[in-house]
Amino acid sequence: MLEGEEAEQALAEAGRQSTSRRQMEQHESFPEISPEVGILDEEAFADALRDDPDETLTLLAELVGATDEKLRELARSLAGRVVVDVVRTGAPRRRGIGRLRHRRADHGGELDVDRSLETIAASRARGDAPSLEDLTARDWSKPNLALCLLIDRSGSMGGERLATAAVAAAASLWRAPIDTSVIAFSDDAIVIASQGSGRDAEDVVNQIFRLRGHGTTDLAFAFRTAAAQLARSSATRKITLLLSDGRATAGDDPTIAATSLDELIVLAPADDADNAQALADSVGGRCVMVSGPAHIPEALADALQS
Repeated sequence: MLEGEEAEQALAEAGRQSTSRRQMEQHESFPEISPEVGILDEEAFADALRDDPDETLTLLAELVGATDEKLRELARSLAGRVVVDVVRTGAPRRRGIGRLRHRRADHGGELDVDRSLETIAASRARGDAPSLEDLTARDWSKPNLALCLLIDRSGSMGGERLATAAVAAAASLWRAPIDTSVIAFSDDAIVIASQGSGRDAEDVVNQIFRLRGHGTTDLAFAFRTAAAQLARSSATRKITLLLSDGRATAGDDPTIAATSLDELIVLAPADDADNAQALADSVGGRCVMVSGPAHIPEALADALQS
């Protein structure tokens, strides 16, 4: 498992692969979005995103790896914000955040100066120290949701798969912004965001767009990695989200490793979900079929409510 600086190095290495303009010309909207080398027309991109979000998000995943250096930098400056906006406009109100609560300062927490100001002023006027039981403190209540998103990066990883992974990460962080981990795996694992790190969603999205396909699919190892991340959380509900077709090609029996997970939801491509459904059924989990990157927020919302 790669974490911290090792993960950053692995992502940097993966991000060196690039996509030519000729390859991107297969997208109908590309000539308008990038009419010349080094140009990215944000208005044309916004129009294309509105007309066909799946196709345009797929193109975005290719733009951030463009051989055209200027175009690549422009796309990267746009990518994180675009994906997070897609999630914000399409996702219900976030859940899983700890709620701010107020209580007597002798019960712990951080002093709330505003709510305690009158008591402090009265004590100063008397020339004595205020009692903790008369002061107000604040802290965060225990969050009720923790997520670990496992992104299968084995085999081919680009275009639609990459866009779907980026949206899935943003949607997960929208649901539980502090208590979400994001891991890309094949026969190894890169921890892009560790549990409880509260890493910025746009930053995570930009890191995911650097991924490329690599290695075989060791689901058992991925599940053990997820269990280790979620063990750091104190949330009352801990869910592992697997973005994959559910087809293991290496490692131990994934159904055995999955028994260590509290809940498993498999987000599978709608046109290749048989193995994912079988995996979910075998461990009492759920399989949600995803038809494209723009469908992720709705699919995740439905899965978490069931």
